[in-house]
Amino acid sequence: MRDVLDELTKRWESGESIGLGTVVATFRSAPRPPGASMLVTSGGEAFGSVSGGCVEGAVYEEATATLTGSDPVLRRYGVSDDDAFAVGLTCGGILDVFVERVDRETFPELDEVAASVRTEEPVAVVTVVEHPDSAKVGAHLLVWRDRSSGGLGSARIDDAVLDDARGMLASGRSGVIEYGPEGQRRGEGLRVFVNSFEPPPRMLVFGAIDFAAAMARMGAFLGYRVTVCDARPVFATHSRFPGVDDVVVDWPHRYLAAEAAAGRVDERTAVMVLTHDPKFDVPVLEEALRLNLGYVGAMGSRRTHDDRLRRLREQGVTEEALTKLSSPIGLDLGARTPEETAVSIAAELIALRWGGRGVRLADLDGPIHHHS
Repeated sequence: MRDVLDELTKRWESGESIGLGTVVATFRSAPRPPGASMLVTSGGEAFGSVSGGCVEGAVYEEATATLTGSDPVLRRYGVSDDDAFAVGLTCGGILDVFVERVDRETFPELDEVAASVRTEEPVAVVTVVEHPDSAKVGAHLLVWRDRSSGGLGSARIDDAVLDDARGMLASGRSGVIEYGPEGQRRGEGLRVFVNSFEPPPRMLVFGAIDFAAAMARMGAFLGYRVTVCDARPVFATHSRFPGVDDVVVDWPHRYLAAEAAAGRVDERTAVMVLTHDPKFDVPVLEEALRLNLGYVGAMGSRRTHDDRLRRLREQGVTEEALTKLSSPIGLDLGARTPEETAVSIAAELIALRWGGRGVRLADLDGPIHHHS
């Protein structure tokens, strides 16, 4: 829902009813992840996507039906690879899509969700997508780390779901959980979709050089909140890095240590060290490799890499910590320009996240999409 939240909230605030289809589960090589949404307005406009074009027509019809009085509904789209064109899901995957009407009556807490997303406060939206009692389908429960709002039809169900939803929110995961009709841990009949809204992951780019400008643009494109940091004020300027979330003048290791102490980096944070200068990159890498980060990469030649490892070992960095360092940074794409290099680094990030191998799909057999 994040991808259409601004449009959804704008129309909700105006009092309009909207048909909303949301991917709640995927199987095999489905094209969009859980949480991807498509909305249909009362005027027939469509925003967003649930399948990259494969089943949008069918979801459009279901969403339009909710605007004329139809109940919320959970639909499954997908067929075998051998006859994948039958439903239009040409990849051969399977999607579960929940379609509901959203307005001030059916989802009075939507403004609370929007406010939390705007302020980057983690929040999860829990929706009943299947229940023997159709009156409970479509109920919403909002879950924060320290409170909740709304309800799923009974206090017993709410109590059962709260801990599980907070666990998924803490890890940034979205997906379906199944219970008995009254929230029993063992049983079936009640399915809820937990849609986690975590703040965007951070990308910290150290070294205000031309490669950093290309990497910052690529990071923003991938959905990161990007910070460029350099100790040299003549280089670390907003005019050289337009569109970047933050440009910081500070010693890289000092800035990273302060952000870590403040709890503003985590296991999703990507650190790119592009300084090419031992007095900058060794101290910040020493700091980064001792933290629980998602990615730590450093640019440089093989000779620079070997010299960097020697210096880090002299500073007491362990061999185990050194295994977390991606250096030389990026995948072997033959990149030359800053933009090409940014693509190779982004490719490595994606491959590590999803378990990809970084080779040509044309040379492989089997599923295209990996699942973490």
